[in-house]
Amino acid sequence: MSRFMLSYIDRSSPVHRLSGATKLIVFLLWSVLTMAGYDTRVMLAMSIVSIAVFIVSGTKLRDTSFIFKMLVFFMVINIVTIYLFAPEQGVAIYGTRNLILNGVGRFTLTREQLFYEFNILLKYSMMVPMAIILIVTTHPSEFAASLNRVGVNYSIAYAVSLALRYIPDVQRDYESISQAQQARGVELSRKVSWIKRLKGASTILLPLVFSSLDRIDVISHAMELRSFGKHKRRTWYSGRPFTRADVLVLIVAALLFALGMWVTFKDGNRFYNPFKPE
Repeated sequence: MSRFMLSYIDRSSPVHRLSGATKLIVFLLWSVLTMAGYDTRVMLAMSIVSIAVFIVSGTKLRDTSFIFKMLVFFMVINIVTIYLFAPEQGVAIYGTRNLILNGVGRFTLTREQLFYEFNILLKYSMMVPMAIILIVTTHPSEFAASLNRVGVNYSIAYAVSLALRYIPDVQRDYESISQAQQARGVELSRKVSWIKRLKGASTILLPLVFSSLDRIDVISHAMELRSFGKHKRRTWYSGRPFTRADVLVLIVAALLFALGMWVTFKDGNRFYNPFKPE
């Protein structure tokens, strides 16, 4: 498998055996709880659960290493940008100021700011494993059936399914075009500077776009010939019925969601403040 791929990986694990609708509902609950609050205790617990589920799913880091590297890169950019534009955002949120380092001008370092940015990192650790698990443990067709099952129009659900299904194809096309370009003398290895590699990579984009447009044209004609979208509803070959395991997971997820929301908002503030004087 290519190191760039982020697609369904067929394995035998408890997570794979769950219905796609179950995983989607759990992911939505997880997303709402992640966006709702900044209670560090809740986020730490959710991060541990996310990592545990990732391990149980049997997903290997090498299967998604490129995605993790990209996410870490953007996470670092996000953290640095937050500090550059709001170096005392934590002070404004928590209402206290415990100075660690007095920098230049407004760029000071406080415990509140470090704690706030630590919470931002926790949000990534909560969501990234769960998002990857949803993609790599759910077949695209089953994922479309799950979207339709929770109320999404089946045309939109099928479009999402096609996007997930053809991500590996686009990645394979990219690698094939890259190898063809290198055979013609375009250097894309680490032997040259990153600027030359970037220029070489730009020569891949045009043939990749044309091959993708050709694929879209073939698929759209095939769907039109089969009268796709004529009826308001459709059946799904890959849809799975709920099992006892699905019901149990949904009950546990709902209880954890309710507990997390209660802990987060019980004092009327979604920020956990360890700096508040007793």
